[in-house]
Amino acid sequence: MKYDIIIIGSGPGGYVAAIRASQLGRKVALVERAEAGGVCLNWGCIPTKALLKSAQVYNYCKTADHYGIELAGDVTPDLGKIVDRSRTVAETMSKGVQFLLKKNNIDLIAGFGRLAAPGCVEVEGVRYEADHIILATGARPREMPFIPVDGERVITSKQALALRKLPASIVVVGSGAIGSELAWFYAALGSKVTVVEYLPRMMPLEDEEVSKTMERAFRKLRATVLTSTTVKSVRVNDAGMCEVDIEGKKGAETLTSEVVLSAVGIQANIEGIGLEELGVAVERGKVTVDAFYRTNVAGIYAIGDIVPGPALAHVASAEAVCCVEAICGLDPAPVDYMTVPSCVFTSPEVASVGYTEQQLQERGIAYKVGRFPFTASGKATAAGDRDGFVKLLFGDDDRLLGAHMVGANVTEMLGEPTLARTLGATAHRIARTIHAHPTLHEGVMEAAEAATGQAIHL
Repeated sequence: MKYDIIIIGSGPGGYVAAIRASQLGRKVALVERAEAGGVCLNWGCIPTKALLKSAQVYNYCKTADHYGIELAGDVTPDLGKIVDRSRTVAETMSKGVQFLLKKNNIDLIAGFGRLAAPGCVEVEGVRYEADHIILATGARPREMPFIPVDGERVITSKQALALRKLPASIVVVGSGAIGSELAWFYAALGSKVTVVEYLPRMMPLEDEEVSKTMERAFRKLRATVLTSTTVKSVRVNDAGMCEVDIEGKKGAETLTSEVVLSAVGIQANIEGIGLEELGVAVERGKVTVDAFYRTNVAGIYAIGDIVPGPALAHVASAEAVCCVEAICGLDPAPVDYMTVPSCVFTSPEVASVGYTEQQLQERGIAYKVGRFPFTASGKATAAGDRDGFVKLLFGDDDRLLGAHMVGANVTEMLGEPTLARTLGATAHRIARTIHAHPTLHEGVMEAAEAATGQAIHL
């Protein structure tokens, strides 16, 4: 069968590409070897957030007396039921993607897709032709030789989303978004958690002030955070316990835990999909593309986690739209990778966009800082969530260069500074934009006022 566009992979890059192509009048097929929606909807973003919500509710129950509410009896988490709810949420979203594909007349082809020849995709022995082929095969947890994953005691994020019994102790290797979120989840439910980070600070991609704040938040949760620490080896002893050999600030030592979670990053799914046979260029494990996601082979494109750039669901979706619109003869603007919002759904949450202070300093860019602590927020105080701050960075021209926030629900606040940066908004314009009271969003206005020297509530 002949299509205008075939997409391999139905994650947030693939299914968005398929729908946008259909909207533009193209005949589209989408190839998927597992569940519709890819890792994000089924084993990543969505089920993780469902787990974290359960942990948040549990925490509210434990602290109900703070809000003047008395709960009779013990409040205990049931990990099996928590996971069941998470899986139901994931299945609901996957069905939603299937509905959208059907609504947009997109053929969903089940099976492993690979490039068989120029303009040809093979799926389980059947060949399909297309003028354009978009690779959106995503990524999987990276496995390191010194952390041999067995799926039971030494696990990846996928198994961590489906444990039926709460481990008494868990060592989490890596403190990026995935590692931090799952570490917080298990610590919040009562597991003894140790986070091991190779780099000098937790959440190393975030602004340094954010990292320090989150290290304090984890320690407040009674989790141990070991930075500047190398994992040398992981093994399971005869008693069924994990032994983790590390070397850090205190020298060499061995940690013992019931479970080890390897969260050391992801690896692109590019093996066996025909790249070598067709001569598609790959560098450092990623497919080489131009600003519109064209590879060096005519008619073949790549988006999402398999190309350079932030491995985030919303980035893949933006790349999908840009790629498809370019294929269809429109004139899309290239994706602005310096205006990519980033969220970590711990408690408190972390949200950021644009430059960090460290990046500005490294580039020699002059800037000024506007801060607003949530301790000064009426809404945060009323809600009982006063931890965190809003930090805005402005350039010499007064335009927003970066925003970094820590606090309850700050991920829901990130749209405003992202739009402000996209539109080139100045500190004055943000400060003079009326924000509803009382809201956490006022923190953005207050931080902008602080940057202009006109802070009212500080």
